[in-house]
Amino acid sequence: MSETSRERLTQAGLNLIGQALSIFDSDLRLAVSNRQYQLMFDLPDALTRPGTTFEDTIRFLVTRGEYGEVDDIEAAVRERVETARAFEAHYMERQRANGRTISVEGAPLPEGGWVTVYTDITPVKRQEALLRARSEELSGQLLDHAEALAAANRELAATNMALEETSRQLAITEARTRQVTEMMPAHIARVDRDLIYTYSNRRLSTVMPGSLANAVGHHASEALGPETYRKITPCFRRALAGEASVVEITHDPSGRRIRVALTPDLAGEDKVTGIYILSTDVTHEAQVRAALAQTAKRELAAQLSSGLAHDFANLLTIILGLQGRLERMEGLPAEAQEAIRATLGAARRGGTLLDRIAAISGPRELRPQAVVLDDLFDDLAAMAGPTLHDPVTLDFTNNGLSDPILLDPGPLQDSLLNLILNANHAMRAKGGTISIEARAVRDTWVEITVTDQGGGFSDEALEHALDPFFTTKGKEGSGLGLSMVYDQTKLAGGTLRLENTEDGARVTMRLPLKAAARQADPMMVLLVEDDEDIRASTRDMLRALDHTVVEAGTIAEAEALLNLPDIELVLSDIQLPGPRSGVDLARSIGDQVPMILMTSLPTGDALRAQAPCPVLQKPFTAAQLAALLAGVPR
Repeated sequence: MSETSRERLTQAGLNLIGQALSIFDSDLRLAVSNRQYQLMFDLPDALTRPGTTFEDTIRFLVTRGEYGEVDDIEAAVRERVETARAFEAHYMERQRANGRTISVEGAPLPEGGWVTVYTDITPVKRQEALLRARSEELSGQLLDHAEALAAANRELAATNMALEETSRQLAITEARTRQVTEMMPAHIARVDRDLIYTYSNRRLSTVMPGSLANAVGHHASEALGPETYRKITPCFRRALAGEASVVEITHDPSGRRIRVALTPDLAGEDKVTGIYILSTDVTHEAQVRAALAQTAKRELAAQLSSGLAHDFANLLTIILGLQGRLERMEGLPAEAQEAIRATLGAARRGGTLLDRIAAISGPRELRPQAVVLDDLFDDLAAMAGPTLHDPVTLDFTNNGLSDPILLDPGPLQDSLLNLILNANHAMRAKGGTISIEARAVRDTWVEITVTDQGGGFSDEALEHALDPFFTTKGKEGSGLGLSMVYDQTKLAGGTLRLENTEDGARVTMRLPLKAAARQADPMMVLLVEDDEDIRASTRDMLRALDHTVVEAGTIAEAEALLNLPDIELVLSDIQLPGPRSGVDLARSIGDQVPMILMTSLPTGDALRAQAPCPVLQKPFTAAQLAALLAGVPR
């Protein structure tokens, strides 16, 4: 293979890597970069060509505002160039001018210069696409014949020198390739036709906890574990047959969602010598994808049901009115009175059903806050306890989740209460214990199981229990309970599983595990709110969180108080008296002071959609306010 072909192959491989990558030599000139490097920083073509100076690239980025406002551009460029000349390993995270956050990880190279990997670590979506560059094994040829001993010696010496230089270049290339692959947040590996690992970076146990840390020399079933291996086996077969494939699996020991790409290693057109493997943790992406998919389903259901629900509600109103008039008539026979009462009961039940349909299909915004599970379980026991039949008891177990975690407590409490009431109904005859148990699945999920002793789900229920309007309670049930639990769980990016035990049924709910942010340090807050009662209650919340509060009722008062030197945050209502709104105030403040807006406007409101900063939905609790304040940059 020619040097040009090898360079093109290497460049193509680098361009498949999801992170931005650049390598500068000891003279601070660009040696190689990938397409993501240009796209991430929106660089012109001239700054991505080999030979481009580091100084020119930094000057372009500083001038464009990549590092924020800089008084002396040339001084800032000189400072970064001098830092780069030290060729020291470094890792940093910084927020870019466009609001996104990247991590920068650099490592020096043995011959001078350094390789740097830039990763977009913004929590909206993390996706990586990586590929390990292949290097062909070169071998030299020895001369078969020699015309003279002296000529043979000279020929052999020249050949040895060429081999040494080739070996040196290969060693440098391999070292650079290994260094790049070790820095990637993904597992990159190769197995031979017997599925024995011939190469593996050190990320396997990081991506799939519990797997072998060093997989080289081990069979895939041993390195991955039998269950994970079973899930990937069909893809192994296809890859050995020459077909590339991508599969997304759930790694059972950790609960993580893993995307595995398998590419055949072709020695010729149809001879497969092994398989290249790229495994990436896409748990966060899967959680977001599930939430978005459920939101889309809700929107479609809302569109289909809103018109019907409106007309149905009008019909129910007419029926209730007419039946109420009949009920008040004197002299009706007993049979008629009974029919009227039955009709009224059915109409009222129809109204309740409409409310539940609205709850499922209507818009809803997640409002996560710091939740202590033990406190939530105590409240749940107080609510559910009086409704249980005498032989039924509740048992709550919290396995290690004592610290506050970020959850939307309202839907979670509604879901658990619904599951408890379903279990109570199933156990009303013989009694028993309803067990609610919480545990962490690695650092990925909060798993909450509700187990009863009521005989379990029927085969039909296991297949259809999550479908709207399916019920086994006859006239007593609406068939919307479990579907609402499923809906709320999926909206949070979680999963719901139904199964039977020896004594009854078990419902397992998994929600994304996110630690609650620590409470914000005390700061001076400018509170802008025209309603005196709301202003007073919000002021009390802020002071209870150890913040100092300065108050204003109008935008004019707020702008006057902004001249105070110690204001560290503005918390303002959107709707304020006068022609200007809280959105206008936020725009006028800009980056001068961090700002949070409050509003009772719905999520889809046009004015709310213009907000250039975080929005806190009214009414809110002190915990919700504290969680938002904890994320304010200082």
